[in-house]
Amino acid sequence: MNSVKAIIIDDEERARSTLKKLLTDYCPGVEVVQECAGVPEGVLAINKHRPQLVFLDIEMPEYTGFELLVFFRDVDFEIIFVTAYNEYALRAFEVSAIDYLLKPVDIDKLKAA
Repeated sequence: MNSVKAIIIDDEERARSTLKKLLTDYCPGVEVVQECAGVPEGVLAINKHRPQLVFLDIEMPEYTGFELLVFFRDVDFEIIFVTAYNEYALRAFEVSAIDYLLKPVDIDKLKAA
């Protein structure tokens, strides 16, 4: 079975490392190819690695997670928002997110996503 290439975009280093550890421990089919501290770095990483999946925070300095999408003509990757804010859930699904996980991430919900 081929692994799913994923990128984590979150301005908090601790959140990125925690999510990567959870994915490594509980989601062996997901390979994190890069961690990014913000949208500009995330755009470059997506163009470089062509991931199937992006774990994306919403509230970040400079750009929000939603603004990542304006940098792509065709969004050919799936998005799972991972955030501490529940009020953005409806908007996340309007932009075709496949899931919306609240921090701290619940392991069972992560595995289901």
